[in-house]
Amino acid sequence: MINSLQIAKTGMQALQTQLDVISHNLANVGTPGFKRSTALFEDLIYQNLRQVGGNATENAELPTGLQIGLGVRTVATARTYTQGNLRQEDDNLAVAINGNGFFRVQLPDGSIAYTRDGSFKLNEGQLVTNQGYPLADAIQVPQNARSLTIGKDGTVTATVGNAAQPQVIGQITLANFINPAGLEPLGQNLFRESQVSGAPVEGPPGAEGFGQTLQGYLESSNVNVVQELVNMIQTQRAYELNSKAVTTSDQMLQRLTQL
Repeated sequence: MINSLQIAKTGMQALQTQLDVISHNLANVGTPGFKRSTALFEDLIYQNLRQVGGNATENAELPTGLQIGLGVRTVATARTYTQGNLRQEDDNLAVAINGNGFFRVQLPDGSIAYTRDGSFKLNEGQLVTNQGYPLADAIQVPQNARSLTIGKDGTVTATVGNAAQPQVIGQITLANFINPAGLEPLGQNLFRESQVSGAPVEGPPGAEGFGQTLQGYLESSNVNVVQELVNMIQTQRAYELNSKAVTTSDQMLQRLTQL
């Protein structure tokens, strides 16, 4: 009977973690380039009370065993990298990736982080993220630039001063990974390379394996609100059932003490 209390407790803890993940997804439904996560679970070790295939008699084997499971635990959160919807913005510094790839961002310590959030700004002529981190491509926009254009191939051009023709001032390079689900999230819409993500493969937008850059667009979060609400209701019902198991076990223990 005590086992059932512990088993139900592990179920409630795992479901609480799942609700935390769902809440995080819903909180970031408006975050550009956000990728939803899913909690993954596994059952715990079993008490093997009767070995399957053991000898029932000298000439007979047991066709089934007797194993009592000890509950569940959370083992991982898997991030889904399906592309979110592209929405048009009244900002020529907004850039979306239509396809695979990440923008490369230089952090203050000199390391490179990766993001799908293309809501860039200008800081002293440099293209930077909302946190002020510059693109690793080190694109410098002249102060007297009259217009800025970012092509689908990542080429950045600007019309400078009284010049009639635009000039190339930089090139956006994207990075891709063999296992993007293995990237380490840093917050601030940034990810970092890890051992399991593999080394970054870099290339221009539109090249094989890379998406195109679209100026004036942002990628929305890939969170499906309806699906998350359904998952939340399922989690709530499962939590209630586990709490009911705790209550039932407690009532049975009380009955046992009254004998």
